[in-house]
Amino acid sequence: MTVGEPSAPGPETSGTRDRRDERGVAEVDALRTGELVIVGRIPSASNATLVCDAVLGDTEVRCVYKPVRGEVPLWDFPDGTLAGREVSSYLVSEALGWSVIPTTIHRDGPLGPGMVQRWVVTADNDEPPSRVGAAGDLPAPRVDLVDLCPADTVPTGYRAILRALDGLGEPVVLVHADDPRLQRMAVLDIVLNNADRKGGHVLEGLDGGVYGVDHGICLHTDDKLRTVLWGWAGEPIPAHLLADLAGLVDHLTSADHPLTAELAGHITDDEILAMAVRAGELVEHETMPLPPGHRPIPWPPF
Repeated sequence: MTVGEPSAPGPETSGTRDRRDERGVAEVDALRTGELVIVGRIPSASNATLVCDAVLGDTEVRCVYKPVRGEVPLWDFPDGTLAGREVSSYLVSEALGWSVIPTTIHRDGPLGPGMVQRWVVTADNDEPPSRVGAAGDLPAPRVDLVDLCPADTVPTGYRAILRALDGLGEPVVLVHADDPRLQRMAVLDIVLNNADRKGGHVLEGLDGGVYGVDHGICLHTDDKLRTVLWGWAGEPIPAHLLADLAGLVDHLTSADHPLTAELAGHITDDEILAMAVRAGELVEHETMPLPPGHRPIPWPPF
């Protein structure tokens, strides 16, 4: 190598990993105990949803705060339990080792106890839209992980889910990416009995992760699965996901396992047992379920 020539990037050093781990711990500490400074509100959300900065010393973490007092009552879920269901969903995702759900905790805040979740930075919320080029060229259209496309037009690497009419009455097709990160989310939704997996609840982070948000109406004992992620219906579940699910079943059926104890602080014993049964059935049958005949997809899907 000649003098002044840049060296090729080497493997990650332990020092780099240590600094990254320390930063991660500091961010979790800020989410748990830092001051929540409200910077805005998401008006389109069904429940009170505030954007905050969690500040602890020199660490500042953007997050979403959903106070229990801002939850809209539902006929089929007990009042005041949605924040706990969000936290429980995160705990299950972490127990599986899948990291599908951003860090989510239950804590006090400016409007009382609620759920606090790390903000996912995406291409849509990180930078303003790029300007039109000098020649007047518009940026190339981008298909999201879950999207609506013109009828009979399914992009390469995507699976068609449903054909319908958009708000203007034009025929469209609902699609989602044939992406293993998304398939893992689809499996998790079955375990959680997610009643509201919309396309807008699927976020592709700039860090390369694919995250699911809004898990307030999950973990009911009755079958309430509604999702846009039906592209793998009836297909085998990958073996490595089945192995993780088998481990989860062991945890959920062990009365003295730490996961069971944590979940018991947010959901009922019957809901924990029902989740263990759902996960066990996936392990036994090794196949993704087929959509039910009644309302399998939340609509509108975004």
